[in-house]
Amino acid sequence: MKIKNLFGTLMTATALVSTVPAWAEVTLGAVIPLSGSNATPGEDQRRAIEIAVKTVNDAGGVLGEPLEVIIEDSAGKPQTAIDAAKKLVSVNDVALVIGSYSSGITLPMGDYLGQEGVPHLNPASTSGLVRGIGDTSFSMVGLDNVSTEFAATEVTANGWENVAVLAVNNAFGQGVAQEFEKHLTSMGGKVTTTVMFNGGQPSYRRELQQLEATNPDAYVFTAYGTDAALIMQESFELGLQEDAPWYSILITMMNTDTPEDFKKGLTGMDVGYLGDGGEGYKHAYESAHGESFLSAYGGYAHDAVLFAAEAINRAGSTDREAVLTAIRELGDEGFNGATGEIKFDAEGQRVRRPYLKLKVEGNDLVTMD
Repeated sequence: MKIKNLFGTLMTATALVSTVPAWAEVTLGAVIPLSGSNATPGEDQRRAIEIAVKTVNDAGGVLGEPLEVIIEDSAGKPQTAIDAAKKLVSVNDVALVIGSYSSGITLPMGDYLGQEGVPHLNPASTSGLVRGIGDTSFSMVGLDNVSTEFAATEVTANGWENVAVLAVNNAFGQGVAQEFEKHLTSMGGKVTTTVMFNGGQPSYRRELQQLEATNPDAYVFTAYGTDAALIMQESFELGLQEDAPWYSILITMMNTDTPEDFKKGLTGMDVGYLGDGGEGYKHAYESAHGESFLSAYGGYAHDAVLFAAEAINRAGSTDREAVLTAIRELGDEGFNGATGEIKFDAEGQRVRRPYLKLKVEGNDLVTMD
């Protein structure tokens, strides 16, 4: 049975996640996609944030005060995300900003936050370009140079020597395509063609036919939400799924939005949902929503809130310079979250990155040995 939402009604553009009155003194901001093609993982992150807020407040809050997180909708658009971040910084005077989803959005938003000296925690964007945002930005999730090596290892183990690659044409997709080809080539494999597509198209048949023309052993792709659903539908209708197997890099981005008939036999990988000690978060999520996670990324947003709360407590104030210092110290020592131990390298990127091998069964994803 679903438990009634403890944190209020989700608004289309802006949500205030809190179990306490609006006069709470410790306020964080978050920018996530509550609308657009990535609304499903955005909703997963929203749920995760509200669970983390409740956890913090049940334990006494931050600096002896209740914690609140103001959530703004990126709508999956860079300028919208930047405008949302500006509002959080200038109007709400938040101590820290969490976000966003999609590297093409996180990069410019992170640059803005860096210019303002505002601490930034990245819960979902994995492009290697994230390293260049600057010393105010830190990643809860691992970057693509490692995830693509994992994927290339899996592809090689499956005996697929010649593969066609399809990826969204943004910072994230470009990084995935380049890093995957580099790793696959080093392992003796070959990319027959790489096709980059622009999201939001009414059809992807042209791109799919370009892939098919190279007669690959397998198709390797990465795509967001509803775009991925259309790609899978059209690849099914064109018979590409009969010709060769399909493998998805970061498979949870697309699974929920894709109907069962169009993803039979699909395998892939994604960031790990949980580490040691994550069962409490899993139980809280399923109890509150009557279903399992919508994506792999909610846990990282959840941990961003807990990490931020601990850093502010350690700083002894919401002063941004003090919080930045505390984040670096905590990242050096390590912090145990639902996704496992969080430690940062010298560039503020997560050191240990758990990954999962997954396959589709019906509408669900199950782990593979």
